[in-house]
Amino acid sequence: MSILQYFEEQKSGTIPESYRELTREQMEARIVSIKQQLGEKLFIPGHHYQKDEVIQFADASGDSLQLAQLCAANEQAEHIVFCGVHFMAETADILTSDHQKVYLPDMRAGCSMADMANIFQTDRAWQALMELFGETIVPLTYVNSTAAIKAFVGKNGGASVTSSNAESMVKWAFTQKERILFLPDQHLGRNTAYQIGVPLEQMAIWNPIDDKLEYEGDIEDIKVILWKGHCSVHENFTVKNIIDIRQSEPDRRIIVHPECSREVVGLADDNGSTKYIIDAIEGAEPGSKWAIGTEMNLVNRLIHKHRDKDITSLNPSMCPCLTMNRIDLAHLLWSLDSIVNEEAVNTVQVDKETAKDAVTALERMLARA
Repeated sequence: MSILQYFEEQKSGTIPESYRELTREQMEARIVSIKQQLGEKLFIPGHHYQKDEVIQFADASGDSLQLAQLCAANEQAEHIVFCGVHFMAETADILTSDHQKVYLPDMRAGCSMADMANIFQTDRAWQALMELFGETIVPLTYVNSTAAIKAFVGKNGGASVTSSNAESMVKWAFTQKERILFLPDQHLGRNTAYQIGVPLEQMAIWNPIDDKLEYEGDIEDIKVILWKGHCSVHENFTVKNIIDIRQSEPDRRIIVHPECSREVVGLADDNGSTKYIIDAIEGAEPGSKWAIGTEMNLVNRLIHKHRDKDITSLNPSMCPCLTMNRIDLAHLLWSLDSIVNEEAVNTVQVDKETAKDAVTALERMLARA
């Protein structure tokens, strides 16, 4: 899908005002009714970061790749209404069959990190890096990226990664080439490479705005080239947040997502993927105290689910991810109504050529899962 097509979709997906006039109870009752009517023909995956009002109707909750895999495995479902963001719906469409349609209830639901690496920037970067380093680089992309970026990586011998398997995939990449280009999250790339023993001094940054390699020293020493992108939520957890907790509550354990900065990850007691964080809290002793550095909807859900533990956000001023929170009850109901009325809105469809190369990147990762 081109950038132009994407924005055309966004413009066309305007919810009718009548949905805003419904009460929460009316919307919930209609969603329940439609789910019963469509039965196994409908599958609603919901990402961990979604609002509670939406996640209550999810047939499965999880991280983006896990949900896309569940969509692919659910061959009975003709309609997949993905409660997440655009790149997640794209991945679901890539992995599902031709008879299945994928919908995103609100086309404005995106990911600021994924938007920090478009295919035009990436093509320019690759050409420049080939001139500097020749055929010594393999690209990796975090699954939090567009289908076009996944396809680029697949075409150039690379693979996608998740926060759960980033370490094993970076190790694999070093068996393929001397250097790695890691898109689009510099923090996950830096934290992962550092964890397997790559010194910070051997990591450079590619600035896609200036089309420039940022590095001081001999470029022959570079092993990892980090795309200058980040998660706008996780970058807001700071060293000061950790210092404040260490001073006021030294017995509170701090666990963060590896999309946080290297400094924050280095000072935390533990770090890991969304699933890792959920499992850590579930397995923790009753009465234990935790500060969690990840998206607020998930933190609040963990607080309510584990009342036997003392849980707080690492950053008490943190807000939920704005783009992840676009989907609400009204948009979910609108999407379901449109399916029932055979006037489907906000479908997400990746062109076959892009999907083919993107699947290659995903399959290289899944083969090592």
